[in-house]
Amino acid sequence: LQRYLIKEVFMEKVVVTGGAGFIGSHLCEKLKNKYKVYSIDNYFTGNERNHVDGVTYIKGSASEIDKHINFIPKDIYHLGEYSRVEQSFEDIEKVWEFNKLGIVGVLEFARKTGAKIIYSGSSTKFGDGGLGRTQSPYAWSKASNTELVVNYGHWFDIPFAITYFYNVYGDREIRKGKYATLIASFSEKMKNNEKLTVVKPGHQRRNFTHIEDIIDALMLIGENGFGDEFGIGAEESYSILEIAKMFGGEIELLEERKGNRMTADVMIAKTKSLGWKQKMNVEDYIKNMKNIGWE
Repeated sequence: LQRYLIKEVFMEKVVVTGGAGFIGSHLCEKLKNKYKVYSIDNYFTGNERNHVDGVTYIKGSASEIDKHINFIPKDIYHLGEYSRVEQSFEDIEKVWEFNKLGIVGVLEFARKTGAKIIYSGSSTKFGDGGLGRTQSPYAWSKASNTELVVNYGHWFDIPFAITYFYNVYGDREIRKGKYATLIASFSEKMKNNEKLTVVKPGHQRRNFTHIEDIIDALMLIGENGFGDEFGIGAEESYSILEIAKMFGGEIELLEERKGNRMTADVMIAKTKSLGWKQKMNVEDYIKNMKNIGWE
């Protein structure tokens, strides 16, 4: 017990915003093996079911991080932002509160403490030949936030790394409701014998990336990555229709929606230079789910 307490006292501390969410909870789970981890989450899409033993959870807004954290962390992984494209047209106030106010609060805290910020940008920024950044309130908020992170880094000598996730899937995805993600949503529909709904035209291509590959990359970037353009994405892409056909259910086409980009450039060279390598493939993942059931 004494050894454990001594280790706890001397462990470096890190903060994860959005630590009770899908990606954040997996990151906390990995970080806690090396650091004392603190999560700040407003529980908009985060859930107490995602809590990890050994992590300290604080309910609150990232914009008020200075009120919640009374120590100097080694790193701040800022994942706790609004992260839906099509829904952001209806949720513009949430986009502003969670993304724009949040990033200023976190950057100011980093400026005062000297902590490194690892920011989760959005691959929507690279959509449709660079037009993606203006295609939705969400995409604009994330793209402009990456510019602010870069500027703060240069203005105030803040160490930073900006990451870009590509369509993350895996355990703890949101399966139901307005904010459900595609792979989990299709799995839920298959379990309930429902049609797989695909937004027209269905040829939109995505680089579906497993959560384990995302976390492996985040750990490397946290330790050794500095600067912009650390993309974390699978090299192979699939259309939404191709994914639906892999599941094997009946498909229903929905009308086109604003903000739904067709393609996105995958920029993973800098991440691979740190030693990261993709391990998982979405086609294998879907085949495995078929074999064990759609739970």
